[in-house]
Amino acid sequence: MSRTGWPVATRPQKITTASVTQKKANDTRNNIDRAINLYPLTNYTFGTKDPQAERDHSVQARFQRMREEYEKIGMRRSVEGVLLVHEHSLPHVLLLQIGTTFFKLPGGELNPGEDEVEGLKRLLTETLGRQDGTKDLWTIEDVIGNWWRPNFDPPRYPYIPAHVTKPKEQTKLFLVQLPERALFAVPKNYKLVAAPLFELYDNSTGYGNLIASLPQIQFSIYAMKLGFMVHDNTKRSQRNMERTG
Repeated sequence: MSRTGWPVATRPQKITTASVTQKKANDTRNNIDRAINLYPLTNYTFGTKDPQAERDHSVQARFQRMREEYEKIGMRRSVEGVLLVHEHSLPHVLLLQIGTTFFKLPGGELNPGEDEVEGLKRLLTETLGRQDGTKDLWTIEDVIGNWWRPNFDPPRYPYIPAHVTKPKEQTKLFLVQLPERALFAVPKNYKLVAAPLFELYDNSTGYGNLIASLPQIQFSIYAMKLGFMVHDNTKRSQRNMERTG
C-alpha cells in the first residue's frame, strides 16, 4: 500500500450494504452509547469542480497574514473535520492532498465570531459540497482534539506549552458523521485520498504531527469501551470487533 492512501477517484464505485459502526460515549451523563457509522468507501461518488484558490501563496505569506490579523482580532480559530470510511472493515480517513507530499484534513479558518459547528459545515461545503444547491451532508459530532500554535510558525501541539500565555491559533478537530451514500465534488487542484489509520500511525514525516495523531485518538476511543462493529444487512448478522480487556 502506498504512503498516500487510496486515491478515491480511481477506486471502483460499487455500492455495498456493509457498514462499520463505531460506538462512542454520549456527551450527557447518562452514559448511553451513541454510534458513528462507517460506510464503505465504494458507497461514495467523487466528482470535480473548479479549483479552490489558496488564500496565501507561500508559508511566509500565511504567517504574515496571521500576524497582521492577530493584531486586529486576536487568536485565529480553525476547525477541521475527521471524515471516516472503511475499506475491508478497516477505518480510513479522508484527506485532501495538494501536490505530491502535502496532506490536510478538510476545514479551515473561522470568521470572527462564527460558531464552530456552523463554520465547519460551511468549510466542508465549500471544499467538498456539490454546487447544485443540495442540502449539506455533514452531521458534526464530538470534538476529538485540540491543537495549538504557540507562535507565528509551523509547529503545533496538542496542548499549550507551559511558557505560552497567548497562543496564536487554536485548531479543533471534529468527528463528522457521513451519510450512507453521497456525491462529493472535489476542487480540481486537490486530490481526495482515503488513508488507513495504520498508515498514519507514527508517520509525521509523511502526514504531519496532527494527522499522524489520529490513530492515537482512535485508541483513546477504544479505551473508553467503544470500538467497532461490522453490520451486514444482507445476512442479518453482526460481527463484534470491540476491544476487550
